[in-house]
Amino acid sequence: MSFTVLPGQATGFVGHNGAGKSTTMRVILGLDAADAGSALVGGRPYRSLRHPLSHVGALLDAAALQPSRSARNHLLWLAPQGLAARRVDEVIGQAGLQPAARRRAGGFSLGMRQRLGIAAALLGDPPVIRLDEPFNGMDRRASCGCAACCGRWPSRAARSWCPAT
Repeated sequence: MSFTVLPGQATGFVGHNGAGKSTTMRVILGLDAADAGSALVGGRPYRSLRHPLSHVGALLDAAALQPSRSARNHLLWLAPQGLAARRVDEVIGQAGLQPAARRRAGGFSLGMRQRLGIAAALLGDPPVIRLDEPFNGMDRRASCGCAACCGRWPSRAARSWCPAT
């Protein structure tokens, strides 16, 4: 497989279960090894990026959180050093998490965990966002709201987003 994600474009992975969409995303992020070839972000392996969250934001598993932390504290914990708490509050707003920001994430529905994962992907204000099944578990209203938000990303700051469904 070979593809390039250009700035300002939405690039989707669509395929049946087991087609390799999630695995491809994990290989790009250096979490799994490719059987052959290489995956590069800006011409470099993800693991060699100095500030990876400022290059690629990703949501791979909405359950990857510490359940006793509040949504806001989870994001503060993930935030790279030097990132202002103000940025955490911005992404909470972008993901529509304001009402739940101080609640423990362990009690969140799958849809709310997805929103938290989207907020985490936005933390470093990266030019590329990779989301694995971003609207899974969201009701119609929430998924339409998040889809509208995602639809604005590519035009903003030449950001690309790559959803896998």
